[in-house]
Amino acid sequence: METNILLESGTNELEILEFTVAGNSYGINVAKIKEIIPYRKPTPIPNAHEFIEGIFMPRDQIITIVDLSKCLTGKSRTDVSNDMYIVTNFNQLNVGFHVDNVLGIDRISWADIAKPDATLENSGNSIATGILKHEGKLIVILDFEKIVTDISPETGLKVSEIEHLAGRERNSVPILTAEDSPLLRKLIHDCLAKAGYTNIISAVNGQEAWGVLEHAKKSGTVDQDVQCVITDIEMPQMDGHRLTKLIKMDEKLKHIPVVIFSSLVNEEMRRKGESLGADAQLSKPEIGQLVDAIDKLLLK
Repeated sequence: METNILLESGTNELEILEFTVAGNSYGINVAKIKEIIPYRKPTPIPNAHEFIEGIFMPRDQIITIVDLSKCLTGKSRTDVSNDMYIVTNFNQLNVGFHVDNVLGIDRISWADIAKPDATLENSGNSIATGILKHEGKLIVILDFEKIVTDISPETGLKVSEIEHLAGRERNSVPILTAEDSPLLRKLIHDCLAKAGYTNIISAVNGQEAWGVLEHAKKSGTVDQDVQCVITDIEMPQMDGHRLTKLIKMDEKLKHIPVVIFSSLVNEEMRRKGESLGADAQLSKPEIGQLVDAIDKLLLK
């Protein structure tokens, strides 16, 4: 799937593929999509997770298929004659998602995507990362990373990678994180704390992180308040690329190291992050590499 959005930098825009499951509209960032193909009966895998429909091999690569209807409603589809597979790539994984229908692509601003409130987040168990009202209907932006991690926990943050860092000397360097997932926000905080970084300021999206930085500028306390920024890319209100661009264009902030930590870091996204001035870019499972990158940036 070819789009132009990856060629642009820091616009705070994205392209959403709208699709349906059980008559409801959902969305996925086009940057996650490898291809969309018609449904074909997958090969079942014995003793697989209940949401795993099976596997298929469209070319030379085996793709695991997740039954989104079963995941979202508890029931599998019966009439699949017109169904589709959305084949994705994130967290260094290729996964196909079985959906009812694909409706099209809409270009929108992250500012138009509302963050689910506390009643929907349900202590980090929600699989909705945002809500978009578009052309008179609500589109739920799904957290595909959480769906896959719930099925196979080892695909999530590799927390075991930092176990050996426990007991390191404490370091009070202020680090600002921007991450919309409550679960990942806590995991990143806990992992950094285990690695010795005790002064973590957590923001739920780029907009909130930018507010922290603007307040520090107005107070004249930038270096005391924030000495490193870690940001996801996909976030409601303001994405990580926009946040990076704003920081690196600001004379009072551009010296602050920015680390992009996202499931979307691939060759295309890496070039985009480099053009914006990101100091390091890492794929989300690699929490150990994140700590290494912060060490190099802050302790050099």
